[in-house]
Amino acid sequence: MDLTTTRQRRPLLTGSSSSSPKPYSKTDKPGRSDGGDAEDRGLGWFLPFIALCYLRYMSATSNIVHDCDEVFNYWEPLHYLLYKSGFQTWEYSSNFALRSYLYILFHELAGRPAAWWFGDDKVRVFYAVRLFLGLVSAVSDTVLVVAISRKYGKRLGTYAVAMLCLTSGCFFASTSFLPSSFSMYAMSLSSGLLLFEKYAMAVAVSVVGVILGWPFSILAFLPVVIYSLAKRFKQAFISGAVTSIFVLGLSVLVDYYYYKRWTSSVLNLLVYNVLGGGESHLYGTEGPLFYIRNGFNNFNLCFVLAILFIALYPVIRRKYDRCLLVVISPMYVWLAFMSLQPHKEERFLYPIYPLICVSASAVIENIPELFREKYSTRENLLVTITKYLRPVILGIILCASHARTFSIINGYSAPLEVYKLLEHHDDAGPGSVLCVGSEWHRYPSSFFVPDYISEVRWIDDGFRGLLPFPFNNTLGGTAASPPYFNNKNQASDEQFLKNIESCTFLIELQLSRPYPYRGSDLSTWEAIAVLPYLDRELSPAKYRSFFIPYKWQEKNVFGKYVILRRVPK
Repeated sequence: MDLTTTRQRRPLLTGSSSSSPKPYSKTDKPGRSDGGDAEDRGLGWFLPFIALCYLRYMSATSNIVHDCDEVFNYWEPLHYLLYKSGFQTWEYSSNFALRSYLYILFHELAGRPAAWWFGDDKVRVFYAVRLFLGLVSAVSDTVLVVAISRKYGKRLGTYAVAMLCLTSGCFFASTSFLPSSFSMYAMSLSSGLLLFEKYAMAVAVSVVGVILGWPFSILAFLPVVIYSLAKRFKQAFISGAVTSIFVLGLSVLVDYYYYKRWTSSVLNLLVYNVLGGGESHLYGTEGPLFYIRNGFNNFNLCFVLAILFIALYPVIRRKYDRCLLVVISPMYVWLAFMSLQPHKEERFLYPIYPLICVSASAVIENIPELFREKYSTRENLLVTITKYLRPVILGIILCASHARTFSIINGYSAPLEVYKLLEHHDDAGPGSVLCVGSEWHRYPSSFFVPDYISEVRWIDDGFRGLLPFPFNNTLGGTAASPPYFNNKNQASDEQFLKNIESCTFLIELQLSRPYPYRGSDLSTWEAIAVLPYLDRELSPAKYRSFFIPYKWQEKNVFGKYVILRRVPK
């Protein structure tokens, strides 16, 4: 009796479902059932992971250091924890304590074993940490693309993984030692977990991305958290609360251990920037279109298509449910919020980089839908043409991305490469002094300074802001609160080396400018290493931004990035 009733009702339910409007999902296709093999419903785990690992490996080994903040606020404290030497910024002064050592300890998970394994070869330790970051990025992005493909189809997942692998923004951000990159990993992972309907885990990962990574990214994670709470309030709330208490508590304990006082770097950072009158404008301001220009440089046509997602959403919603809109919405929230802030830096957009790729992928896949007749089951000519146009658009994006990546790496990698050559000049002997003038902001970190160099010193070349000082073990190391630090970016009289004669080596960028360089005095200095460096001011924007075969070398102007050695008297 029950079986008969079931058989009679099933077609009625099927008919009802087909007659009511419902967002399209690839798992709704005929021939696919919820009980089928998971691999049939989207991409498997292996190929996306291998592809992402390969590109993250390339990024880790060839990426430049894009921001001096990455060096002085993160690489240098890590170097100090590993080797008891390195530069300290005012943010790490115990008096201010704006940076959490918990974030540094996360990277020590890779740095400490690498330091044991490679010993004095610190350059390899640097790249080992980068490879660790690349692995974390590959794992989080794999979760995102597999979740997308299983919910919305292999094509969308394939487009997304291609862009995550090859777009310049993701290539560079994925292995940068920055809290904004960590928040980017958390954004990919939490978005993927949301699509997998693991709401409690999505909230927990979001909390870690905010507290352990970048506290200001909380605004970007709000859509994921709110949607998760709406779906599974109890589980998501408990998960978020427990994770918040645990990570905040752990952060306070770690801060106490290193700063030697009870404080919370997370709270200090928020108070300084929100309530304490943080003067970020001291470090440079940009216009409201800065992120639009920057987004196009790093994502080219991909960025334009990603922004168009919301305009095309009435068409896109025929295929996808609103969950995809929830996943992509942080891109708009974060872009609008950051564009309103006077102080702008490229790295501030890192948390939404994966979402740019997903948004553009959804737009590309739905281009044929723009030309499909609403009530017709037959495809017209435009629909057919645009179906074949999709891989062409994707190919253009990926080719332009490669051109951008190639230009950046080959144009600006000289600082990393030239410092590596110092190890071949250890005949200068122990106690050598390396001096850096106007190129202090391209200093690649103490990981590139051999042990025979006893200290790195800044020389006065006109900069009037506050520069980092070496960690002072006499004053307490990480617990020190040196008097020469301030939060107003006011230079200290002690930051420059007064006696230039004590310099053994000098790092200098020589450009075609009408003023002399220290290294031009051949009676005092001799060049021991010279590498080309792209002169941004004299090179045309089109040719310096993207590599154009046969034109890049010809049209751009290059300076000389040199290591100078003092000539013995």
